[in-house]
Amino acid sequence: MKKTIDSPSRRLFAQGLATVSLSALMGGLQAGGALAAPVDAMGAQAEWEQKYDADAALQVKRTITPLLSQQTVVMTEAAIQQYRELLARGGWQGVPAGQTLKLGSKGASVVALRKRLMVTGDLDEAVGFSPTFDSYVQAGVRRFQARHGINATGVVAQQTFQALNVPAQDRLRQLELNLVRLRSFSANLGPRFITMNIPSAAVETVENGMVFSHHAAGVGKIDRQSPVMQAKVVEINFNPFWTVPASIIRKDLIPKMQADPNYLTENKIRVIDKGGNEVPPTAINWNSMDAVNYRFRQDPGADVNSLGVVRVNIPNPHGVYMHDTPAKGVFGDDYRFVSSGCVRVQNIRDYVAWILKDTPGWDRDHIDEAIRSGARLDARPVAAVPVHWVYVTAWANDGIVQFREDIYQRDGFSSSVAALQPALAPEDAPNRDPRAGAVQKTLLDLMDDD
Repeated sequence: MKKTIDSPSRRLFAQGLATVSLSALMGGLQAGGALAAPVDAMGAQAEWEQKYDADAALQVKRTITPLLSQQTVVMTEAAIQQYRELLARGGWQGVPAGQTLKLGSKGASVVALRKRLMVTGDLDEAVGFSPTFDSYVQAGVRRFQARHGINATGVVAQQTFQALNVPAQDRLRQLELNLVRLRSFSANLGPRFITMNIPSAAVETVENGMVFSHHAAGVGKIDRQSPVMQAKVVEINFNPFWTVPASIIRKDLIPKMQADPNYLTENKIRVIDKGGNEVPPTAINWNSMDAVNYRFRQDPGADVNSLGVVRVNIPNPHGVYMHDTPAKGVFGDDYRFVSSGCVRVQNIRDYVAWILKDTPGWDRDHIDEAIRSGARLDARPVAAVPVHWVYVTAWANDGIVQFREDIYQRDGFSSSVAALQPALAPEDAPNRDPRAGAVQKTLLDLMDDD
């Protein structure tokens, strides 16, 4: 294979964009199980081991540095400087969108893809500019996808094309804007706290300056957004009832009952009148707003209740909270903006065990037993745990520069996937973005929480 390399300094510069050197920023500290990084002929630390026979050599590891931390601020500042230098050198060229690119694809688009990945250090220039999509390119694509919150399939279809073709100046502006957001949270967070980043649809628990656990999340839809806020976990509700809020009665429940009179019965939702008496659904005129005069309560149960088996109570003016869900499949999707404002949390039992770790009588075994019993039980942490719901679309930590889609259009300049690209290629079908596909029709998608 012919190796096409510009100057060593240019190559190292490109590598640094995807991996901000931890030795330079953190006194040589390597991030939790970070990849061994060789030293090249110039004495500079390379981005990754130059081994392409092992896919693991290019994987983006889960970070141990909290999103909200001084370390992340410092590394994001370094990334901004590198992107300014990149922009001064001309930025990058886009990759022609259209035909899906995957292992075995050939043509000029593959060459353009190689060049694009090399600029940001996701692919080493040593692999050359062959027009064939080989395993080297596949590993580079997976790395790029992981840094942009896309399922790392190694296939370039709609969502990956869109991320590849965001201009360099937009990425720089994104980093600069989000640095302001990060700085506002860079100090005095305490020894234990929780961060939920809306654009990432992800939750992390933090203890003593390090991430203790990561949890995928389901967050608010574009038209029912999760709020940016600060709150505290004051109580855990096991096997909760779910009372349908008035907004969901109007927006979802009435239309569903108009379409299917058995909807409430099938979903085990009881109708309670103002006197506290249960009445049949037929007592309501569903062709009017009569339903808002009643209370609708869903029975507890892992398989029937929209809150699953746990509700995490975080009192706040928005009336939102965090909870389990029986629809666990959402956590494997790229697109997890599915709720009415509340947040579904993956691996809820581990999450709750961390919250209650210092609460007598509530170790993991007792938590599992409480859930298994099916009884309505409550537990309060010894000390309320701070929770931060934030909106951060770009940052750098543990040596990786990360970007996420500006899903709520709060950055002021990015475009949505649907506006930029045609229909999804078949390879993306398992992770289809609901904005480009069929409307979801289940209770959990339409009426899941708040």
